[in-house]
Amino acid sequence: MGQINAEKISSQIDEELKKESARQKEARKLEVKVMLLGQAESGKSTLQKQFQLFYASKSLDLERHSWTPIVYFNIIKAVRMIFAEVDHEVSLRIKEEPMSSPDVQHEIAALRIKLLPLLASENTLASEISGGISISGGRTGAYVRSGWQSLIAPTWGIGSDSKKREVESRIRDITTLIARTLTVAVDDIDALWTHEAIRFYVRLRKIRLDDSASHFLDNIQRIAEPEFLPSNDDILHVRLQTLGVMEHSFPIGMAGRSYNWKLYDVGGARGQRHAWVPYFDDATAIIFLAPISAFDQYLEEDPKTNRIDDSLQLFTTICSNKLLKDAHLVLLLNKIDVLREKLDAGTNVRKYITSFGDRANNFETVSDYFRSHFLQVHRRKDISNRALYVHFTSMLDVKATQSIIANVGEVIMRKHITESGLA
Repeated sequence: MGQINAEKISSQIDEELKKESARQKEARKLEVKVMLLGQAESGKSTLQKQFQLFYASKSLDLERHSWTPIVYFNIIKAVRMIFAEVDHEVSLRIKEEPMSSPDVQHEIAALRIKLLPLLASENTLASEISGGISISGGRTGAYVRSGWQSLIAPTWGIGSDSKKREVESRIRDITTLIARTLTVAVDDIDALWTHEAIRFYVRLRKIRLDDSASHFLDNIQRIAEPEFLPSNDDILHVRLQTLGVMEHSFPIGMAGRSYNWKLYDVGGARGQRHAWVPYFDDATAIIFLAPISAFDQYLEEDPKTNRIDDSLQLFTTICSNKLLKDAHLVLLLNKIDVLREKLDAGTNVRKYITSFGDRANNFETVSDYFRSHFLQVHRRKDISNRALYVHFTSMLDVKATQSIIANVGEVIMRKHITESGLA
C-alpha cells in the first residue's frame, strides 16, 4: 500500500512539474526582451524614457519627484564645466578673444565667487544620488543602478526601514538646500550663461558641455522656482550615467493579448560591457544606438579612440556575436540634431575622420557617410544575414521618436508573435 501511495505521489509531482513547465513556456511566449546597446552617452537611457512615456506614462508621473535632484545636478555640473573651460581659454592667452580682456576676466571671476556655494554642493549631491557608489579611476559624477528612483523618491516614513528613511532624509535635505541656493543664484547663473564672452566660446564650440546643458541653462528661471517639478522635457534632457543593467517592464497589447515588454538599459562604458553578456542568450531584439554627432569626440576611458570608431567596433561585436544571432536588429543613428548644430557651426568632419576626405561638409553627405559605414559592418559581419532596420534619430524630438518607437515596436512584436507560434 505504501509503495502504491509513493508511486501515486511521484506521478502527481511529475504531472505538476509538466504543467508548470508548460505554463512557463507559454509565459515566455508573451515576454519580449529588448536590449538597448551602445557606448556611454549614446542616448540609451533617453530612449528608455521615451518608451516609458509612450507605453507607461503614468509610471513616469509617479517618479517625477525623483528627477528633481538630477536636474539640479545637471545644472551645477554645467556651471562648473563652463568655469573650467573658461580657465583653459585664459591660459591660452589668445589675443582678440574675450578672455584676453582683464575686464571680462574680472566679470567672470565675480560671478564665480557668487556661485561658489552652489558649486560646492556638487560632490555631496552626486554622492547621495549615487548611493555612495564610487568609480575606479577617481572619476566623479552621478551614477545610478536599477531601482534608484525608489531610493530617492519622496516617500519618507511610508513603509520604509530606518536606513532607507535616513537616506531619503539626506536626499530631501540636500535637494531643499540646493533649491534655496538656486533661488538666490538664479540671476548669476543667467548672467554667466548669457555673458557675451561665454556665448562667443559656445558658438565656436570652445566651451564643450553635455548635449542637454543648454536646455537647463536656458530654462534656469523656471527651474529655480520654489515649487519646481520636472516636466517630461526636463526628464528627457537629463544626463545620468547608468551602472550595470537596468530592467524596465511595459505591458503592450497586440492581437488581443497582453505582452510583457522587458527593456534593458545598460551601462555603455568599456569597463561595463562585460555585464551585457548574461542577457544576450534569449534576447528578442537589439536596439543599437550610435551617436553620429560624436565624430569630434573621444572616449573618456581612452582619449585616443574616436567615438565613431568605437561605435563601429562595438556594432561589429554585436553583429558577429553568436548568442545574438536570432535577435532582431535595429540601428538608431542618433543625435542628428547635435550633428546639424556642429556642421552649421563649421566643425569640419575631415579634421577628425581623415577618411571622410574632400566630401561636402553638410548634413546629408555626412549622415549618409556614417550610415554607409554601419551598413557595411552589418553586411560583412552579421553572422545570420538578418534584416537591419535603420533610423536617423534625435531622442529629444518626442514626436519623431515616438513615431519610430511605434514603428519599431510593431515590427519586433509581429516577428515575435509569428516566431513564437502565437499568430
